[in-house]
Amino acid sequence: MHRPIDESGHGTGGGAGRGPVPPPHRPHPVPPAGPAGSWTDPGDGVPDPGRVDPRVLGALLARHGWRRRGGPAGRYGRWTPPGDGPGGGTSLLVPDTLAFPDSEELIGEALTALARSGTPAAREVLTGLAVPSDEIRWWREVPPGPAGTVPWPAQEQLRAAARGVLLAGALAVRGRAGYHGSRHRSAARAALDAVLVGTDPGGRALTAFLPVPPGRPLAVRLHHALHAAREAVDYQRATNGMEAFDSAVEAGVSRELTEALVALVRGTEGVRIALAWAPAAGVPDGCAARPEPVEFSPGDLPALREASARYLTDEPSVPVRITGAVVRLRRSGPRGGGTVKLRVLGGAEVGHVRVALDEEAYRTAGHAHLVGLPIRVVGRLESRGGFRRLADASDVVPVQVDEAERDRLMKSLHEDLDYFEEACGPGE
Repeated sequence: MHRPIDESGHGTGGGAGRGPVPPPHRPHPVPPAGPAGSWTDPGDGVPDPGRVDPRVLGALLARHGWRRRGGPAGRYGRWTPPGDGPGGGTSLLVPDTLAFPDSEELIGEALTALARSGTPAAREVLTGLAVPSDEIRWWREVPPGPAGTVPWPAQEQLRAAARGVLLAGALAVRGRAGYHGSRHRSAARAALDAVLVGTDPGGRALTAFLPVPPGRPLAVRLHHALHAAREAVDYQRATNGMEAFDSAVEAGVSRELTEALVALVRGTEGVRIALAWAPAAGVPDGCAARPEPVEFSPGDLPALREASARYLTDEPSVPVRITGAVVRLRRSGPRGGGTVKLRVLGGAEVGHVRVALDEEAYRTAGHAHLVGLPIRVVGRLESRGGFRRLADASDVVPVQVDEAERDRLMKSLHEDLDYFEEACGPGE
């Protein structure tokens, strides 16, 4: 069963030598709006057989473990699902081209059989047809529970770690950094909205489907980042040097990625991550046609943890000029400087920052807040605390805005009076 991280998405692409593959006649259903990170069922949708490229169908069947058992080359193929013997179980008769009169009918029968099968291998093929997607698959070797099952906490750990890997990739698409902190996080989370997820019944594997577009940049970045992380770990274990992790930042490796890999590997005998490109969209430039799976083991944990700590401490502060609305003020007495919290409107890819101000600047911020004006401030966005603090603040001035924006800010002030703390209130 396939489940979206937030909501389902659509994408299209072009097959080799055939041009773009049209979207399915009946769109993949969109689930009701739910909380971020929900795992609700997106529903069932079978593509229009007249719009299915048989070469794409054959590539997806082979990718997901179906085996071609015979049939004249260039005409038809008999496909059986994973684990079935040569003569048993469901089989599909799939044409190799659309040149034959019964090609569309055979494709329709194959799609109907896949929809009725309900097995993970069948559902994954239908998902790949309905929403042409790059696929990322995670496997974890964990101690089995009763009857070979995987305990619920281990399944939850796999889901959380896989989402962390995807989020790290989305952050790297926005910009390269050893530590992103709160920067670009909203945009990165939004990039995961269209990702679909399929779970393995045994709880040891999980597949993410990244629609093409908009997910291709994320898939490409993770392809480079995961291989760079593997090479950096190998270098550290061989030489005890961390230099490879420094250069791996340009490929997309970060504290966020190493932390996600630590969570993925912890408590297992090993993990494997494989990526496969959407057959309908072709291979992106600079990438292998069939990327080798990337493997990590418990022996890699010390290197990953050391790299994570290194990224956290080495990421430099960033000089910025931020425009933000004052949403909170605090100082310990009626005189002197204090701390303000800004909702960032521009100048930095973060949601909020805290700024320590001297008495004059604090008074300016308070007056701007009371009349519904944002302020502009110059300083250094510190990596400590996740880039949520502005140091060495100066040049605090109110910023004129149009009447509509000013009315909105004033409304926000009145709605948040419970959070507005008087300048002479108690200290934190």
